Amino acid sequence: MSNTAKVLSRRQDRGEGVGTYKKAIPFNKQDYQSLKKWCLANGTLFCDPTFPAESNSLGYNELGQQSSKTSGVQWKRPKELCSSPQFIMDGATRTDICQGALGDCWLLAAIASLTLNNEFLERVVPHGQSFTENYAGIFHFQFWQYGEWVDVVIDDRLPTRNGKLLFVHSAERSEFWSALLEKAYAKVNGSYEALTGGHSTEGFEDFTGGVAERYKLSKAPPYLFKLMQKALKLRSLMGCSISSSSQETETKTSLKLVKGHAYSVTGAEEVHFYGRPVQLVRMRNPWGKVEWTGPWSDNSKEWNSIQPEEKAKLVYSAEDGEFWMAYSDFIQQFSKLEICNLTPDALSSDTVSRWNYSQFEGDWRVGSTAGGCSNYKDTFCSNPQYVIKLEEEDDDPHDGEDGCTILVGLMQKDFRKDKRFGRDPNSIGFTIYKVPDEFKGRNNIHLGPEVLLRQRSIAGSNTFINLREVSERFKLPPGEYVIIPSTFEPHHKGSFILRVFTEKEAAASLMDTEISADVEKQYISESDVDPHFKELFNQIAGNDSEVSVFELQKILDSVISKRTDVKTDGFNMETCRHIISLLDRDGSGKLGLVEFHILWIKIQKYLEAFKKHDTDSSGTMSSHEMRDAVKEAGFQLNNDVLQVIISRYANQQYAIDFDSFVGCLIYLEMLFKIFETFNKKNTGKIELDVLQWLCLALS
Repeated sequence: MSNTAKVLSRRQDRGEGVGTYKKAIPFNKQDYQSLKKWCLANGTLFCDPTFPAESNSLGYNELGQQSSKTSGVQWKRPKELCSSPQFIMDGATRTDICQGALGDCWLLAAIASLTLNNEFLERVVPHGQSFTENYAGIFHFQFWQYGEWVDVVIDDRLPTRNGKLLFVHSAERSEFWSALLEKAYAKVNGSYEALTGGHSTEGFEDFTGGVAERYKLSKAPPYLFKLMQKALKLRSLMGCSISSSSQETETKTSLKLVKGHAYSVTGAEEVHFYGRPVQLVRMRNPWGKVEWTGPWSDNSKEWNSIQPEEKAKLVYSAEDGEFWMAYSDFIQQFSKLEICNLTPDALSSDTVSRWNYSQFEGDWRVGSTAGGCSNYKDTFCSNPQYVIKLEEEDDDPHDGEDGCTILVGLMQKDFRKDKRFGRDPNSIGFTIYKVPDEFKGRNNIHLGPEVLLRQRSIAGSNTFINLREVSERFKLPPGEYVIIPSTFEPHHKGSFILRVFTEKEAAASLMDTEISADVEKQYISESDVDPHFKELFNQIAGNDSEVSVFELQKILDSVISKRTDVKTDGFNMETCRHIISLLDRDGSGKLGLVEFHILWIKIQKYLEAFKKHDTDSSGTMSSHEMRDAVKEAGFQLNNDVLQVIISRYANQQYAIDFDSFVGCLIYLEMLFKIFETFNKKNTGKIELDVLQWLCLALS
C-alpha cells in the first residue's frame, strides 16, 4: 500500500473515533487480547518479536552492544527474580518508582504524579493484569502519542544484572508495574536509551494527552497566581521544582524543601490575614513526608490569625507530604512551574470546567509545504495554515484584561526515535496573523505573500527551538486569526501536531484551497482549423491522418527541444498516453486533426503559464511556485495534492521542467474528467467497484 493510501485511510479512521482513548490503536498492530489468548491456548509465554530481549532494545550508543554499561545484562521474567511477583502491591504509589541506571528522572517524576490521580493512572495502566490469573508473560499499557492513544503490548522479560533490575524498580522487590511501564514506554520510543534526558511535562502529555506550559518563577508574570487557580478549576496537572546541581539533587534546604525534586501543586486559595488578603499555594511532596517548615506550614502561627471558617476550610495538619505556603514564598523558593492542560475527553466528571480544544496533524514536505519561518519570504506562505475564530471574551480573566485566551502547542513527531539515527530535531515555532476583512469567514483559501507579508504578525512563539514541543499562551481580541506552524529554515521535512486550547468555544479548521477545476472546454470543428496547421498536421500524421502515441512523443520532443527558454529531458511515454486518453474522442487510440489542434492550444496555454511563473528564467519552475502555476492553468489544489504532485513530478532539486509540467496538467484534467463522469448526483463523492477501479487506474 502506498504511503498516500495509508495517510488517507488513517484520516478516515480518525473520523470514526479510532485513536481516541476509548478506541486506542494497537501499537505495531499487536492486539493484546488476541496475543494473550493464543499464548494461553498454546501453553507458552509471550516473546515480543517487535521489541526483543536483545541489545538493540537497550540502546544504540551509551547502551549499545559494545558499551561497558550493558555488559553482563540478562533479560529475565519477574518469576525468575522472585518467588511470587506481583503487578501492583497495595496500590500504585510514589515508592514504586526508584530510578535505575538510566537518565530518565523526568519520566519517573511524571509517573510519580500519575500515582496521585487514579483516573489517569487507570488509563495508562489498564486493570486486570497479574502474574497469577491467566498469566502468559504479556502485559499492556496505553500512551498518548502525537495525537492518538496507542495500546502497547510487551513481554515481561526485563533487563537485569546480577539478579537485579537494571532500570526502574519498586522499593518492594516483588512489585513490577513500574518496570513494565518503563519498558512499554521505551518500546514506543525505540529503545531504553532514547528515554535519556527530558522534561517531566513530556511524560505528563503522553499520560494524559494534554498540552504543557512552563514558567520560570524568577520571571513569573503578575497574573500567575490567578492563572494557577483557573488551571486547578480546569483539572490541569501542575508540578514545580527547585533547580539544583547534580551534587545537590534531593538535598534539603533549611526549611525542608527538597532540591531537584518534583512537587505537585494541588491548591491555590486566598485568605485574609489581619484583614489583608494573602495568596496561598498548596503542594505535595510525592514522598508523603518531608514538608515545608516556613510560614503557613502545618501548625504555624499564621493560621491563628485568620477567620475560623477560612482556617477550617484549608487547614489539615498531618505528616502526609502536603502543605501550604505563601505564594510570595513559592515564587522565591521554587525555580519553575509546569502546567499540563487537559483535553475535554480526559475528564470524566461533568462538574469541572473544560477547555475548548482543536487538534490538527500536518507535514512539512520539502518542495511543497516546508517553507521555513517568515524570514524566508519566497517560501514562508507555502507552510500549512490554520484559521481560528475567537468570538467570546473570557469570563473572569486571570490577568484582569478583556480578551480571548488562546493556548497554542506545536509538537514535532518521532522526537526520540530519530535519536537512534543521529538526526537532530527541527527548530520549530509558529506565527499568528490577523485575517484581513476581505477573507473573513473563509477557510477554502490559502493566504499568499500578497496578504501575509504585507502585515505584521500579531503573536507567535517566543523562539524557534529544537524541542519536542513549543507552547505559548496569548490574550487576543475577538476576531479571526491564521496560525502558521513552521520549521525555522525552509526545506526541512517533518510531521507535526498543532493543538489549540481556548477558554470559550472557538471554531478552528485547516485553511486550505478548495479543490476544483475550471478548464476551458474547446469546441472546435475541422472547419475551424487553420489551413496552414492542417497542412502541417498531414505532413506529420502520415497516410492514416492520425498521430499515434509513438509519433506524438517524437513530435513533442522535436518541437520543445528547439526552445531555449524552457528545459526538458523529453516527454515520457506515460504522458503521451495520458494525452491520447484525455483527447481521443472516437476511441481510436490516436489523435485526429481536431484532437491534435486542441492539444496544441493547451500546450500554448501551458507554456504561457510556465514562463510567467519561472520567475528567475531558469527554464524550470521551483516547486513552491507550482501552486500559482496550476491555478493559472485552471486547477485549485490544496496542500495534500500539491505534496503528491511534487513527489511525482519534481526532480532531486525540487524543480519541475516543462515536460513534467505538461504531464502533470494533462493527468490532472484527466482525473477531474473521470471524477465528474461518475459524480452523477453532484455529491462530491463517487463509488466504484473493483473492476471499474482497476480499469480506470490502469487506463
